[in-house]
Amino acid sequence: MSRAVPHHQVSTSNEIPGCRIVRSLGIVRGITVRSRSVVGNLGAALQTIVGGNISIYTELCEKAREEAFELMLRHAAAMGANGVVAMRYDANEVAQGVTEVLAYGTAVQVEAST
Repeated sequence: MSRAVPHHQVSTSNEIPGCRIVRSLGIVRGITVRSRSVVGNLGAALQTIVGGNISIYTELCEKAREEAFELMLRHAAAMGANGVVAMRYDANEVAQGVTEVLAYGTAVQVEAST
Protein backbone atom coordinates (compact mmCIF):
# COMPACT_ATOMS: atom_id res chain seq x y z
CA MET A 1 0.00 0.00 0.00
CA SER A 2 1.40 3.39 -1.00
CA ARG A 3 1.82 6.18 1.50
CA ALA A 4 -0.82 8.87 1.49
CA VAL A 5 -0.61 12.65 1.48
CA PRO A 6 -0.80 13.90 5.09
CA HIS A 7 -4.22 15.22 6.14
CA HIS A 8 -2.79 18.63 7.08
CA GLN A 9 -1.60 19.05 3.47
CA VAL A 10 -5.17 19.09 2.11
CA SER A 11 -7.15 22.28 1.60
CA THR A 12 -10.54 23.19 0.19
CA SER A 13 -9.01 26.47 -0.97
CA ASN A 14 -6.51 26.91 -3.80
CA GLU A 15 -3.56 27.08 -1.43
CA ILE A 16 -2.14 25.41 1.65
CA PRO A 17 -1.31 27.94 4.38
CA GLY A 18 2.43 28.20 4.99
CA CYS A 19 3.27 26.45 1.72
CA ARG A 20 4.05 27.47 -1.82
CA ILE A 21 2.79 25.34 -4.70
CA VAL A 22 5.75 24.46 -6.91
CA ARG A 23 4.02 22.02 -9.28
CA SER A 24 0.47 21.03 -10.16
CA LEU A 25 0.09 17.35 -11.01
CA GLY A 26 -3.56 17.19 -12.04
CA ILE A 27 -6.86 15.93 -10.74
CA VAL A 28 -7.00 13.15 -8.17
CA ARG A 29 -10.00 11.28 -6.89
CA GLY A 30 -11.14 8.65 -4.48
CA ILE A 31 -14.44 6.90 -5.01
CA THR A 32 -16.45 4.45 -2.98
CA VAL A 33 -19.88 2.99 -3.60
CA ARG A 34 -21.96 1.99 -0.59
CA SER A 35 -25.33 0.40 -0.03
CA ARG A 36 -27.55 0.37 3.00
CA SER A 37 -28.21 -3.05 4.51
CA VAL A 38 -31.69 -4.31 5.29
CA VAL A 39 -30.80 -4.29 8.99
CA GLY A 40 -29.46 -0.72 8.71
CA ASN A 41 -32.62 0.41 6.91
CA LEU A 42 -34.78 -1.17 9.61
CA GLY A 43 -32.76 0.52 12.37
CA ALA A 44 -32.94 3.85 10.56
CA ALA A 45 -36.69 3.48 10.07
CA LEU A 46 -37.07 3.01 13.83
CA GLN A 47 -34.92 6.10 14.46
CA THR A 48 -37.11 8.20 12.12
CA ILE A 49 -40.12 7.42 14.30
CA VAL A 50 -38.41 9.12 17.24
CA GLY A 51 -37.00 11.93 15.08
CA GLY A 52 -33.71 13.75 15.22
CA ASN A 53 -30.35 12.59 13.92
CA ILE A 54 -30.46 9.23 12.18
CA SER A 55 -27.14 8.00 13.54
CA ILE A 56 -27.06 4.81 11.43
CA TYR A 57 -27.06 6.87 8.22
CA THR A 58 -24.72 9.49 9.70
CA GLU A 59 -22.18 6.77 10.48
CA LEU A 60 -22.58 5.23 7.00
CA CYS A 61 -22.05 8.62 5.32
CA GLU A 62 -19.04 9.44 7.48
CA LYS A 63 -17.39 6.08 6.72
CA ALA A 64 -18.01 6.53 2.99
CA ARG A 65 -16.50 10.04 3.01
CA GLU A 66 -13.52 8.88 5.04
CA GLU A 67 -12.85 6.00 2.65
CA ALA A 68 -13.15 8.22 -0.45
CA PHE A 69 -10.86 10.82 1.18
CA GLU A 70 -8.17 8.26 2.02
CA LEU A 71 -8.34 6.80 -1.51
CA MET A 72 -7.88 10.32 -2.93
CA LEU A 73 -4.83 10.88 -0.70
CA ARG A 74 -3.25 7.61 -1.86
CA HIS A 75 -3.97 8.50 -5.50
CA ALA A 76 -2.24 11.88 -4.99
CA ALA A 77 0.80 10.28 -3.35
CA ALA A 78 1.05 7.77 -6.22
CA MET A 79 1.30 10.76 -8.58
CA GLY A 80 4.16 12.22 -6.54
CA ALA A 81 2.12 14.85 -4.70
CA ASN A 82 2.58 15.96 -1.13
CA GLY A 83 -0.57 18.10 -1.05
CA VAL A 84 -4.10 18.44 -2.46
CA VAL A 85 -5.87 21.75 -3.07
CA ALA A 86 -9.44 22.61 -4.11
CA MET A 87 -10.63 19.40 -2.41
CA ARG A 88 -14.37 18.66 -2.65
CA TYR A 89 -16.87 15.87 -2.02
CA ASP A 90 -19.72 14.78 -4.27
CA ALA A 91 -22.33 12.06 -3.87
CA ASN A 92 -24.81 10.50 -6.26
CA GLU A 93 -27.34 7.75 -5.96
CA VAL A 94 -26.42 5.22 -8.67
CA ALA A 95 -29.29 2.83 -7.87
CA GLN A 96 -31.97 2.72 -5.21
CA GLY A 97 -30.14 2.41 -1.90
CA VAL A 98 -26.69 2.55 -3.57
CA THR A 99 -24.68 5.75 -3.26
CA GLU A 100 -21.39 6.80 -4.82
CA VAL A 101 -19.21 9.13 -2.76
CA LEU A 102 -16.38 10.94 -4.51
CA ALA A 103 -13.55 12.97 -2.98
CA TYR A 104 -11.56 14.97 -5.53
CA GLY A 105 -9.09 17.80 -5.85
CA THR A 106 -5.86 18.90 -7.51
CA ALA A 107 -2.66 17.08 -6.59
CA VAL A 108 0.25 19.45 -5.98
CA GLN A 109 3.83 19.47 -4.84
CA VAL A 110 4.39 22.10 -2.18
CA GLU A 111 7.29 23.40 -0.17
CA ALA A 112 7.35 25.53 2.96
CA SER A 113 7.14 29.21 2.09
CA THR A 114 9.80 31.51 3.44
